[in-house]
Amino acid sequence: MSAAANILFDPLLPWTLIWVVAALAVVLVGYALWRGLRGWWLRGLAAAALLTAIANPSYQVEDQAPLSDIVLMVVDRSASQELSDRDAQTEAAVERVTRAVEAMPGTELRVATVRDAPDNQGTLAATALAELMAEEPRARVAGAILVSDGRLHDLVRMPDLPAPLHLLLTGHETDWDRRLVIRNAPAFAIVGEEITLTLRIDETGAVPADAAGPVLLDVAIDAEDPISVRVPVGQDLTLPLTLPHGGMNVIRFQVAVADGELTDRNNAAVVQINGVRDRLRVLLVSGEPHAGERTWRNLLKSDSSVDLVHFTILRPPEKQDGVPVSELSLIAFPTRELFMDKIDEFDLIVFDRYRRRGILPMAYLDNVRDYVERGGAVLMAAGPEFASADSLYRSPLSEILPAAPTARVIEEGFVPKITDLGQKHPVTEGLDAMAPPAPEGREGPGWGRWFRLIELEPDRGEVVMGGPGDRPLLVLDRVGEGRVALLASDHAWLWSRGFEGGGPQLELLRRLAHWTMKEPDLEEEALTATADGLDVTITRRTLGDDPEQVEVTAPDGTVTLVPLTEAAPGRFSGRFQGAEAGLYRLVEGDLSGVVALGPAAPKEFEETVADGAALAPAVDRGRGGIARIEEGLPTIRQVREGRAAAGRGWIGITPRQAYVTTDVTITPLVAPLLFVLLALGLSLGAWLSEGRK
Repeated sequence: MSAAANILFDPLLPWTLIWVVAALAVVLVGYALWRGLRGWWLRGLAAAALLTAIANPSYQVEDQAPLSDIVLMVVDRSASQELSDRDAQTEAAVERVTRAVEAMPGTELRVATVRDAPDNQGTLAATALAELMAEEPRARVAGAILVSDGRLHDLVRMPDLPAPLHLLLTGHETDWDRRLVIRNAPAFAIVGEEITLTLRIDETGAVPADAAGPVLLDVAIDAEDPISVRVPVGQDLTLPLTLPHGGMNVIRFQVAVADGELTDRNNAAVVQINGVRDRLRVLLVSGEPHAGERTWRNLLKSDSSVDLVHFTILRPPEKQDGVPVSELSLIAFPTRELFMDKIDEFDLIVFDRYRRRGILPMAYLDNVRDYVERGGAVLMAAGPEFASADSLYRSPLSEILPAAPTARVIEEGFVPKITDLGQKHPVTEGLDAMAPPAPEGREGPGWGRWFRLIELEPDRGEVVMGGPGDRPLLVLDRVGEGRVALLASDHAWLWSRGFEGGGPQLELLRRLAHWTMKEPDLEEEALTATADGLDVTITRRTLGDDPEQVEVTAPDGTVTLVPLTEAAPGRFSGRFQGAEAGLYRLVEGDLSGVVALGPAAPKEFEETVADGAALAPAVDRGRGGIARIEEGLPTIRQVREGRAAAGRGWIGITPRQAYVTTDVTITPLVAPLLFVLLALGLSLGAWLSEGRK
C-alpha cells in the first residue's frame, strides 16, 4: 500500500474567465506600480486572494494498492506442432516461461492453448491472443509470448499489444519437407471425356542434395491399383484424366516419401469428382403403334439429358396395298448405320413390342447381342408378339434374354407385386411403399391392375416383379459387360393413365433405364461410405445373404472390423469414427471402396517447416524478439518501456506499475468566503494608504 498526494482545483468560475481576471489584475497592479502608488502591493495581494478563492484549491491524498503485471502466453498445439520433436520443445518452453514468470514478484501468467481449428481453418493463435488480451486490463499487460512453429493462419487478427511480443520458435533449421498441392480440380466432370487436373510438388526448407530431382507420383481411382509416373519438382503439372463411371470418383495422388522428410502427411492428396453423363443416347424401336407406345417416348423425352432416336414400324413389309415405296417416306431410315456402324454410340436400346418382320436382318440382331456383351444395354417391353413365332426370342437375342416365352398370353386383371428378391433390388426397392392401401378384398399394393402378361420361364437373372400365380413380370440380368431387362407386359401405360389410381410407372421405368445404363446408385452389389466430419456411415447393398464385417484400413495402416446391421431388405449399414483425416479403404468380400475424411489438403500441413518471418512485423512493433528453442531457451528479464525487449539469450517484459485506488481524502485549502473578505480588506487598506498620502 502506498499514498500519493496532489493539489486539486474545483474552480467556481470557468478557467478561461479566471485567466482573464488574472491578466486584468496583473495589468492593474503593474499600472499602480508604474504610477508609484503606495498600495500597489496591497492591491496585488487582494487580487491573489480573490483568485485563490475562485480557484477553490484542495489537498487530495490517495491510498493506492499496486496491481500485478500480466504476461500472456499462447501455446500452439496444432497438428503441425506434433511433427518431429516439436511437442517436447513446446513442453520445455512452457515450463521455462512458467517458472520464470512465477519467480518475478508482482507478475502473473495467463495461458491459452490453441489446437486445430474446425472446418480446416488451421492455427488461429492470433485470435487466441486477441481473446486473451480482451479478458485482461490493457494497463496491466507487460508482455506476450507465443510458443509456435510460426505457421499461423489468422495474422490479420493479431491484436495491438501495449507491450513486447516474443516468439519462441519450435523446429530445426535442418528441417525440410516435400508437399503435393492440387492447384486445380473440377467438382464435376463428364464420364468418358478427358479432364485436366493441375498439381504441383514443392520442396521447402533445407532440402538435401540427394533428394533433389524428379520424384515418383502414384495416381489411383477409387480402390484400383495405382499408376506410377516420374514427375519434376517445383513445376505445375497438367494431368489428363478420364472418369470411369458416374457418381463420386475418388482420385488419390501419392508422392514417394524421402528419407529425412519432416512428414508424409502432405505427400498425398485426395480429389473427389462427381461423374455425370453428358448426353445419354437411347435408341427406341417400336414394333407397331399401340396404346402404350408413347409411355416410353414420354419418359425418355422428359429428361433433357437424353438424346432419343425413335422409329416405329407403321407398315409391315408384307403389306401389299399398291403404294409405291418411294412415297412412304421422305428419306430411307438408316437402319444399317444405327445397328451396325454406330450401335456402340448408344447407351441403351429399347425394343417396345417389336417382332421379326425382316426389317432388321439377323445380322443386325446378332450385332445387338454382341453390343450387349461388350457393355451395352437392352430393355425389352414384351407384348403378345413375344409369345408368337415372330418373337425376338427366336433370334440371336435369345442368347442374352434371361427368360423364354412359353407361347401363352394371360389376359386377366392382376396387380403387379414386388417379389422378395425385388424388395432388395435397387430397381424395385421401396416401390410398394409408394402405393396407397389396397382396396378391400384385394391383396398386394394399392396400384391399378394390368390385364396382360406374357408367360415366361426364367433361365437366369433376378425376378424382381411378379404377376398372377407368382409368374415373372420383370426379369433383370447381366450379360457379359452389359445388362438386359425384360418386362413381360405392355400394360404399364395403364398406370400412366391413372387407371384405378395408377402406379409408380415413371419411377419404375426411370430406374429400369438408369439401371441398364449402370448408374452407381442402382447397383445390386455395392459397398459405399459417406462421411460427416470423421464419422463414417458404411452402406452395403446385396441380393445375397448377410454380408460379413467390413475391413477398414486407416491412413496409418491400422485395420478395424466394422459390423453391419440390416437397415432394410438387402441394405446393411455400419458406422465408425476415423482417428484422423485421410483416405480409408473398405473391403468386404470381393467388394472394395474408399472414403476420404477431412479436407483434401489439411491447412496444417500446407507449410510445415518452422518459420517466424510472417510474425516478424508484429514482433518488431513492440521491439520483441524471435528465439529458436533449439538454440537454447532464453531467460526472461524486466526492461523499461520503450527500450529493446530482446537480446542474445534473453527476452524482456515491461513492468506496467498499474495500481488501484483504495481510499481518497480531500481537504479544502481555503475558505472561499474568508478569502473574499480578505481581498476586500486588502483593497480597503490600499485605498486608505493612498488616501493619506
